[in-house]
Amino acid sequence: MIGRLTGILAEKRLPNQALIDVAGVGYEVELPMSSFAQLPSEGEKVQLTIHHVVREDASLLYGFSSSKEREAFRLLIRVSGIGPKSAILILSGLSAEELYRVIQTEDLNSLTKVPGVGKKTAERLIVELRDKIKALAPIDITDDLIAASSGTLISDSDAIITDAIEALVSLGYSQTEAKKRVNKIAKPGLTLEAIIPLALKL
Repeated sequence: MIGRLTGILAEKRLPNQALIDVAGVGYEVELPMSSFAQLPSEGEKVQLTIHHVVREDASLLYGFSSSKEREAFRLLIRVSGIGPKSAILILSGLSAEELYRVIQTEDLNSLTKVPGVGKKTAERLIVELRDKIKALAPIDITDDLIAASSGTLISDSDAIITDAIEALVSLGYSQTEAKKRVNKIAKPGLTLEAIIPLALKL
């Protein structure tokens, strides 16, 4: 089983996939947006903690910027009705520390804002994770996504805004909601990689 990948970031594929070149072999890795936003520029060295899923018809890699985020993913997929795709979506809208906070405080409102998470699913998450979530307790939450992100900067063109809206739609948001969120965030100086996670946090 693959537990970690260290190599060159060959491609960033919006909304949340990366191609990692390790000694000439390209590994396709799906990431939550919180980890995607922290990827370096293409061509630079990258290291990701990996959760490897092997099925009869596929071998899938899910990548994370930290062991804590991978632990959050593993906790989520143990909840009945939550698969890897849903777990990635949840962690795209909530960091590991934020997930800890909403479970501890039983914040149904924050959970149901994540695409695909209805009230019943949110209640099930709280019930099943309440006693298992201590490993995600935050040390210090500092989300400076703007400063940490690298990528194409917004210019006079609408192309980046369009790409950001399409990325949110592919993550499960309606076109109207995606436009609303991106328009609140987008401004000159922000990168595409920064806009998406910031919009998800609204």
